Amino acid sequence: MDQQTQTELEAAAFRTLVQHLRDNPDVQNIDLMNLADFCRNCLSKWYKAAADERGVDVDYEAVRERIYGMPYAEYKAKYQKEATPEQMAKFKQSHAGHG
Repeated sequence: MDQQTQTELEAAAFRTLVQHLRDNPDVQNIDLMNLADFCRNCLSKWYKAAADERGVDVDYEAVRERIYGMPYAEYKAKYQKEATPEQMAKFKQSHAGHG
């Protein structure tokens, strides 16, 4: 497989992942973090970091809007629930060595 085709396939898979997350707002970021060690905000940060590495000027909030499909504040108000004590305990336990 040539590099261009590989890049196009990876980009298509990324777009599908982003759309899947948009289509499933009931899946909370805290659950994604607890189960997979990444969330929508991580994708936004990775996107921004990739742009920065290439010298492409993108605004972080604009990137989050691209990932969430709407402004983050709107998404948060519509879909984000407060984490339960159990979710937070699991997060703290699984991320004790991070940071």
